[in-house]
Amino acid sequence: MKIVKHIPNTLTSLNLVSGCIAIVMAFKGDLTLATVWIVIGAAFDFSDGFAARLLNAKSPIGKELDSLTDCVTFGVAPSIMIFQMLNVATQSVPDGVLKWIPFLAFFIPVFSALRLAKFNLDERQTTSFIGLPVPANALFWAPATTAVFSAIPNHEGVFIGITLLLIAISSYLMVSEIPMFSLKIHSIAWKGNEFRYILVICAIVFILVFGLLGVSGTIVLYILLSLFNNRFSKVNCNCHV
Repeated sequence: MKIVKHIPNTLTSLNLVSGCIAIVMAFKGDLTLATVWIVIGAAFDFSDGFAARLLNAKSPIGKELDSLTDCVTFGVAPSIMIFQMLNVATQSVPDGVLKWIPFLAFFIPVFSALRLAKFNLDERQTTSFIGLPVPANALFWAPATTAVFSAIPNHEGVFIGITLLLIAISSYLMVSEIPMFSLKIHSIAWKGNEFRYILVICAIVFILVFGLLGVSGTIVLYILLSLFNNRFSKVNCNCHV
């Protein structure tokens, strides 16, 4: 049926709607709801690719739509959250150059767009990623922003410094040449999926213990496991030389 071919793009469109709602919630200052909608968008983002493979409904327009949608939901939406947070943190800063600090949050969508454009052209990223995926970056920022927002009073200077440092690090990670393993599981066997299973188990524990902030912890663990996996792979390659 022809309607089946539209299911993946429909799910992608729902991802875009989720991102738009997240942006509205962020502008209203409701960072918790903004986070929830970004997470919902991530669920649609995962399901559209799964549906496209399952229904054999991949298409060039779907690929482009997915990238544009990801830039909104996982680039613009979290950057608005960060902007709002920095805007509150800089309220006590005298008028001047420092008043422009919140606008540095928009490095996130810029580097997200660069990352997505690179991904679409990079033929090396068929089974794994090179650089931090844009959805993963958003899933780090959204819960972390919500959790830290309440801790701003009396720690504005330190908070601003750490936030700007993290913006620089996450922007670099998205366009870096660091290999990151994919979460796509082609079999349920433990061998070959060790890091994926470890990540999923830890994610469940983190979320049960820390709530939405556990999602941010999961992304940090994902980066660390990817770095360890790269080092482990290099050691194995050297052993077989």
